[in-house]
Amino acid sequence: MDIIQTLCAELGIKKEQVENTLKLINEGNTIPFIARYRKELTGGLNDEILRDLDERLTYLNNLADRKEQVISLIEELEQLTPELKEDIENAQTLTAVEDLYLPYKSKKRTRATVAKEKGLEELAMIILQGNVLDIDEITNRFIDPEKGVLTLEEAISGASDIIAEMVSDNAVYRGKIRETTFEQGLLVTKLKEDYQDDKELFTMYHDYVEPIKSIPSHRILAINRGENEKALAVKIEIDVDSILNYLYNQVISDESKTKEILENAIEDSYKRLISPSIERDVRNELTDSAQEGAIEVFKKNLYQLLMARPIKGHTVLGLDPGFRTGCKVAVIDEMGKKLASTVIYPTMPRNEVEKSKNILINLINEHNITLVAIGNGTASRETEKLVADMIKEFSLKIHYVIVNEAGASVYSASKLATYEFPNDDVGTRSAVSIARRLQDPLAELVKIEPKAIGVGQYQHDMNQKRLEESLSGVVESAVNEVGVDINTASPSLLHYVSGIKKNVSENIILYREENGAFKNRQEIKNVKGLGPKMFEQCAGFLRIPDGENILDRTGVHPESYSVAQKLIEKIGYAEDVTSFEEIRSMIYDTQELAQELEVGEMTLLDIIKELEKPGRDPREDMPNQILNSEVLEIEDLQIGMRLQGTVRNVVDFGVFVDIGVHQDGLVHVSQLANRFVKHPLEIVSVGDIVDVAVISLNVKAKKIGLTMKDL
Repeated sequence: MDIIQTLCAELGIKKEQVENTLKLINEGNTIPFIARYRKELTGGLNDEILRDLDERLTYLNNLADRKEQVISLIEELEQLTPELKEDIENAQTLTAVEDLYLPYKSKKRTRATVAKEKGLEELAMIILQGNVLDIDEITNRFIDPEKGVLTLEEAISGASDIIAEMVSDNAVYRGKIRETTFEQGLLVTKLKEDYQDDKELFTMYHDYVEPIKSIPSHRILAINRGENEKALAVKIEIDVDSILNYLYNQVISDESKTKEILENAIEDSYKRLISPSIERDVRNELTDSAQEGAIEVFKKNLYQLLMARPIKGHTVLGLDPGFRTGCKVAVIDEMGKKLASTVIYPTMPRNEVEKSKNILINLINEHNITLVAIGNGTASRETEKLVADMIKEFSLKIHYVIVNEAGASVYSASKLATYEFPNDDVGTRSAVSIARRLQDPLAELVKIEPKAIGVGQYQHDMNQKRLEESLSGVVESAVNEVGVDINTASPSLLHYVSGIKKNVSENIILYREENGAFKNRQEIKNVKGLGPKMFEQCAGFLRIPDGENILDRTGVHPESYSVAQKLIEKIGYAEDVTSFEEIRSMIYDTQELAQELEVGEMTLLDIIKELEKPGRDPREDMPNQILNSEVLEIEDLQIGMRLQGTVRNVVDFGVFVDIGVHQDGLVHVSQLANRFVKHPLEIVSVGDIVDVAVISLNVKAKKIGLTMKDL
C-alpha cells in the first residue's frame, strides 16, 4: 500500500501537499503553525484537514507495521506464499490483516487442536475432498484407542472440528459474512427481566429492532450504555440460512459424497466460531464509528463555544446558584480581576429574598455593575427570578445572561484556581469563573478539561484517550486562531499556544513577574527553556497589544517582518502608524507584488489582512449573546408562541435552545428546516441566535418542543 497515494485519495488533496505536510510534521512543526505560516507548502490546507491527515497517517503507519509483523511471523512458520504475501500487502484495514493471519496464529488448545493430536487431520482432508465411496471404511483406519479415538462417531466428530476451524479461519469467508451482517443484519434489544427501568431511561429500547446499516450514532451509544448498565440484552439477528448456504456453496462440491458431514461441520463453524466473532467485530465497528461521529459533533460544538464573542467593557456580577449552601456571589472588573465576593440565601431553606436583593443592589451601585452572569445549575431558575424581579423593582439599567456553568466546579477545585484565588473557597472561585465566561469565554474555558465543558453527547461512554486528544486539538486550534496576549494570559491559555510546553508556559509567567510586561516579541527568546524552534512555532500566536512594534500585536510572524515593512514603505505609510485600514484598496495585483517582495502570495494576503486591522479578534464575527432583563416561566409558554433563543448544544437528533426559561427546548432534526436535514450541524452551531416557535409542551415533565420551520 502506498501511504502517500492513499492519503491523497482519502482526503482529496495533491501528492505534493501530502509530501510537504509530512515533511513539516516530521521536522517538529505543530499543526497550527503549519496551517498558518506554511500555506505555500501545504497549498493552504486548514487545521481540520491537517489533523485528519496526521491521524490517518498514524493509522496507516500502524497498519504497515502490522503487515510487516504478520508477514514475518508467517515466514518463520515457512508457510508464506507469494499469493498470501500479496493479499496481506494489499489489505486496507487492520481487521483484514488479522483475518489473513488467523489460520497461522498460535491458538489456545481448541477442539480442532485436540483432534489433530489424535491424528484426525488426514481424515478431515478426505472428508473435505468428498470423493470417497465408503466413508465408514476409511474412518475405521483412524480409530486408535491409544490416541483416544474409540468409535467411528468420535473420529468423524474430531475431523469435523478440524473442518469447522478451517472454515472459520478463512479470511474470504469472514470478510463476506462480516459484509453481509452489516448490510442485512438487525440490532435487537430487550429489557432484561430483572431490571426495573423506573426512570424510563431506556424506554425506547425495551423491545427494539433496527437495521444495522441505518442505525444512527446516538442510538448505538444509548444502547451501549443500556447494556453496560445491565439494563438491556443486545444481539445481532441475521438470516442464518442464507449465510450457511453461502458457506455450503464455497466448501461443498456438487459431487461430494460427504455432504451431510460437511454441512454439520459448517453449521457448527458458523454458530460456534464465526458468528460470535463477527458479532463482536460488527458491534466494535459500530461503536467506533458512533464514537467518531459523536466526537466530531463534540469538536464542532466545543469550537463554537470557545469562539463565542466576548462581552468586553463590563463590570460583571457572577452568581453561582445553590439552595442549602446559598448563592455564591463575585464581582469582577473589566479585566477579570475580583473586586468583591459574598454569599446570599434567597431560596429554600432560608428564603432571605429581601436581604439578598439589598446585598446585590449595594454591590451593583458600589462597583457600577452593568451585567449579571447566572450559572445554569441547581437553583438557577430561582436565582434568575430574583435578578429579574430586582431589575424591574429598582428600574436597573442592567441585563443578565444565563451561563453554561459546566466544568466551573472542576476549575474551582483545581490547582490553578487555588493559585489564582488562594484565600477564596471553591464557591467563590466558581462564581468568578461564571462571570469571566462572559468577558472572555476562551480564556476561561481553557482552564477546564475540555470534556467537562458539556457540549457533547455520551462523552463519558467514549474512549477517553481518543476524546481527550481530539478535544485538545480543537482547543489548540481555537486559541491559536484568536491569538494570546502574552502579558495577561494564564498558564492554561499559554499551554495551548503552538509549540509551548507546560513548563515553558509557567516560565513565561515567572519572567513576567520578575521583569514586567514583554515589550516586543524578541524578548520572548529570553524565557527559560524557550529555544529557537519553540520561538518559531509560538511567536506569531503571541501578541503584545501595547508593544514597541505594531507588528507585535498582529498575526504576522517575525520571520515576515521584513516583508511587512517593505510593504508598508511601498504603500507610503510611516512605520509608527497604528492602523492600515485602506491597504487592500492600494494593491492591485497581489501575485505581482508577492514576486516583487519575494514572498508567497498566500502569506502576503495574510500579512495584508493583519495590517488592515492590527490585533483584530476573529470572534468579533460571532453572534452577540442575548441579554435578558425579564424572566419567563415554562407556564408562560403557549403553543405557537414565537421566541428568540441561543443554541446551547447540538446532538445527532436535534438542537437544544435556551429560550429564557429554565429548561432548554428541543428542536428535533425534523423541525430544523423545510427540507431533509441529515445532521443539525448543517443548519446551526452552538452559540447561534435562532428564531423558534413552541410546538409542544409538557409542563409536568418539563419538556418543550420547538420548531424552526417557516421562521
